[in-house]
Amino acid sequence: MGDILAHESELLGLVKEYLDFAEFEDTLKTFSKECKIKGKPLCKTVGGSFRDSKSLTIQRDLVTAFDNGDQKVFFDLWEEHIPSFIRDGDSFAQKLEFYLHIHFAIYLLKHSVGRPDKEELDEKISYFKTYLETKGAALSQTTEFLPFYALPFVPNPMVHPSFKELFQDSWTPELKVKLEKFLALIFKASNTPKLLTIYKESGQSNKETLHQLHQQLVEAERRSMTYLKRYNKIQVDYHNLIGVTAELVDSLEATVSGKMITPEYLQSVCVRLFSNQMRQSLAHSVDFTRPGTVRKLKDVPLLPSLDYEKLKKDLILGSDRLKAFLLQALRWRLTTSHPGEQRETVLQAYISNDLLDCHSHNQRSVLQLLHSKSDVVRQYMARLINAFASLAEGRLYLAQNTKVLRMLEGRLKEEDKDIVTRENILGALQKFSLRRPLQTAMIQDGLIFWLVDVLKDPDCLSDYMLEYSVALLMNLCLRSSGKNMCAKVSGLVLKVLSDLLGHENHEIQPYVNGALYSILSVPVIREEARAMGMEDILRCFIKEGNAEMIRQIEFIIKQLNSEELPDGVLESDDDEDEDDEEDHDIMEADLDKDELIQPQLGELSGEKLLTTEYLGIMTNTGKTRRKGPAGVLRGGDEPLRRPVTPSGHRNGYPV
Repeated sequence: MGDILAHESELLGLVKEYLDFAEFEDTLKTFSKECKIKGKPLCKTVGGSFRDSKSLTIQRDLVTAFDNGDQKVFFDLWEEHIPSFIRDGDSFAQKLEFYLHIHFAIYLLKHSVGRPDKEELDEKISYFKTYLETKGAALSQTTEFLPFYALPFVPNPMVHPSFKELFQDSWTPELKVKLEKFLALIFKASNTPKLLTIYKESGQSNKETLHQLHQQLVEAERRSMTYLKRYNKIQVDYHNLIGVTAELVDSLEATVSGKMITPEYLQSVCVRLFSNQMRQSLAHSVDFTRPGTVRKLKDVPLLPSLDYEKLKKDLILGSDRLKAFLLQALRWRLTTSHPGEQRETVLQAYISNDLLDCHSHNQRSVLQLLHSKSDVVRQYMARLINAFASLAEGRLYLAQNTKVLRMLEGRLKEEDKDIVTRENILGALQKFSLRRPLQTAMIQDGLIFWLVDVLKDPDCLSDYMLEYSVALLMNLCLRSSGKNMCAKVSGLVLKVLSDLLGHENHEIQPYVNGALYSILSVPVIREEARAMGMEDILRCFIKEGNAEMIRQIEFIIKQLNSEELPDGVLESDDDEDEDDEEDHDIMEADLDKDELIQPQLGELSGEKLLTTEYLGIMTNTGKTRRKGPAGVLRGGDEPLRRPVTPSGHRNGYPV
């Protein structure tokens, strides 16, 4: 009680100050009267009149310096009176400060009669350049500000198309209005009553703790995905090593029995053991006619066959929950099976039984689950199709009927509820773009225009959506018909790609570079790029990029400045040959992330659901795998010039 009485006067003063600030006039009169009746002393708080007067003076001085182009006076006042936590932590304040620096940098160009004083102009440009290299560097990854980093290097910004907006009559007045509103808000906030400040500060510490925990969770999930990808790669290499070991044991047995091993045979084993391409599945790197090899492979059993008629019937007529569990189990069977004979047997069973009804003409088919009213069913159907598309034979199966492509394209444009569904549909389409006939169909369907429109605002996309959208755009731009489509909206395509060059997601850079390099082979696009100062923008990134990025940009600049079509055009719409496909299988870890449903007590799921309710007659059959291209059609330093998928590119497949 004694502590309360000791601080009572100050507490009552805080309440009075807040009531006055919030303009509770009647409440304040009643409160003051009751305090007086009870003999409670009210602590005198500092009045706001003096602070208001001083705030108005500072605001007036800042606006005057803005109008007069007095850079030094303005930023001295700015740094003295705008709190550092606002200048450094508030995104609006950071953006406003960036534009203020632009205002002072071009002030002489806009307000001088005749030619501006060169020395004074150089000084202002130099000040702006220093800002860009220090404090302003924080915004270099923001699409909105990226073109302005080239401003100090452009000889005459007034005629440059990228800076046309800065020299319009309305730009400076609009910036001034933003400045005045910001200052009014900031200096009003400085008069905030102490009671409100105490409340905010107490909540801020909790907010910071939650933010830190969230960041730790995101980082842990990222590491988990990285380790899962590494595990999958190690697992594939492990099976390769088992196959090679089996062959070597057979060779040893042969030599003991007196049989001669040819140098060519040993050489072929060594090539498979030490080649960078040692990622082919175990089933295709082993000769099954050799008894020793077959004996070693019995450790990986084939999965039981299923009753696909019953499965498809329940996928069409069952409850949404059953459909979701079946789609999940079928996907898991594909994604968790061992690479090699086991996975290929699963896939061939799916294909030979037309699991997805790709060849069905019935109105009700498994494919129609993409249009289910259930968000979970739609998402799990999209995941299963993406899993099919991750395998070369799965892509071939899906590609045999164009209705699959059309359905995916339609669902991609319509799906606005579930981001994971959209990601998986896009992932499947991106893998479809490895096949030339499907590239042609997507280009004809105008998918390039949709991609460019989506990529105008990359910060609204998830990392997966962004990476696969850019990679799909690049694959389509490699075709001459795709380049012609880009030429119809060349200005927009170039703007989008130049903005993406500086994006914080560095995984997209190879695809941005590949797309730029490809479309710049078209003369009309080259002219547009030169007019918008593309070379200046590209050279900004040479200073910041890594060695590979720098070399790729140098190739792009060389393409930009060329006058003729490059020799040996790689892609042609006249040739629909399939041999150019990157024929590899990459099963992404993302396919099984963030599952939406979990079985309840007594409910079956996964492989147990399939083998308990849908066990069929053993009909496993093998199939000879098509061979992929042997040649590497891109120099190590050049931009991508062949269709790829992000998962394949990350895992080092030849492109």
